[in-house]
Amino acid sequence: MMKNLHFKDFFWNSDLTSTVGYDAIIQYLNDGKRTCKEVEDFMKARASVEEKYAKELLSLSKKVCGHSEMNTLKRSLDMLKLQTEQVSLSHLQLAQNMREEAKKLEDFKEKQKEARKKVEQQMDALHKQRSSQYKKTMDSKKTYDQKCRDKEEADQNVNRNTNTNNTKHMEKLYAKAQQAKQNAEEADRLYQQNITTLGKIRDDWIKEHIKACEMFEKQSVERINFLRNTVWTHLNQLSQQCVTSDELYEEVRKSLEQCDIQEDIEHFVNLRQTGDKPPVPVVYENFYSGQRSPTGAPSFRMPPPVNRRGPLPLPTQNSNDDSHYSTVEDAGYSVIQY
Repeated sequence: MMKNLHFKDFFWNSDLTSTVGYDAIIQYLNDGKRTCKEVEDFMKARASVEEKYAKELLSLSKKVCGHSEMNTLKRSLDMLKLQTEQVSLSHLQLAQNMREEAKKLEDFKEKQKEARKKVEQQMDALHKQRSSQYKKTMDSKKTYDQKCRDKEEADQNVNRNTNTNNTKHMEKLYAKAQQAKQNAEEADRLYQQNITTLGKIRDDWIKEHIKACEMFEKQSVERINFLRNTVWTHLNQLSQQCVTSDELYEEVRKSLEQCDIQEDIEHFVNLRQTGDKPPVPVVYENFYSGQRSPTGAPSFRMPPPVNRRGPLPLPTQNSNDDSHYSTVEDAGYSVIQY
């Protein structure tokens, strides 16, 4: 079985003043915070989509649909509009639920930010103190090394002039050597003091670094778990919306199952019927005879018969008048014949 890996075991560096391991953890936490913000924005955007869709559905449910229909089909169409309205309301509720989950994520993110802030401030102060003491210690080491070299040089000068007869010169050399020795001892004391101080600061930093790593790892575990649960809840909400919508649509299907075609036809007939007998045929009526055709419906209308008059009679001559007149000898003659 693979051993669990922990921050506190794998983010060190051989350089005492280096923060590369700590910086890697902080970068990971910042990336995690950015992920929280991205998921939060995603859920808010999805909530806006659901809200817009819900409002459009609600507007759609108010539109005329089957206003002139009647009976069972009308009831089904009315049920369609009603359930469409209910679906729109359920999407509005879904949008609200999504915003609530996004708010929870935002609160979680801010809570972690505040907890991190205290630890980061403490670690930053320790890093500055450690770097400052390390520099001070290294400077004291340089001084110590230089003082030691000065002491050795002074001792060598004394040794080289041991056989000289110049007493005053020897006294100066001895005095210089003694002063060099004191300076070296003081530098050594200061150097050791700085080493001790640096060691204490190092120990304190290591303890705090371990505690910070454990705290940061705990936050990372909580963040991953919270994000996973948030997305899981988000998907459950979407799945539940599908179930809710299907249950509402099932009511429409049930209404459609009760839609009876023959019943709707009969309902219309009974409600709007205008009569059960067709009109009688239109018969031909002779203008002249006033008699109806015995057959009732001639295939075509004949024009009335026309009696043509005979030829014009010859005019008679009247010897008493030069004018010629046309006369009709037949006393029963008429221009119009019946």
